[in-house]
Amino acid sequence: MTEFDESTEQDATKPQPILGFHTDDEGHWVSQLACGHNQHVRHDPPLVTRNWVLTQQGRDTMIGYHLGCKKCIDGAPADDRPETNA
Repeated sequence: MTEFDESTEQDATKPQPILGFHTDDEGHWVSQLACGHNQHVRHDPPLVTRNWVLTQQGRDTMIGYHLGCKKCIDGAPADDRPETNA
């Protein structure tokens, strides 16, 4: 198991693979999921430890990794996406 474990989030969500990343207006990294939804992936210790999001190499290793998408469960429409700047 990697240090990145969101198994507790998977219970009420639908797992979706990460296709790419972009940053929001505040410079925070946002994953782009295959379902068309976006999800913030912040490194915010001690609450959330995601060291991989801090480097290009780290983000590259997470392409294809499944994150739980609550927006899918809620039936939300796809999110707008800027160009990927993974």
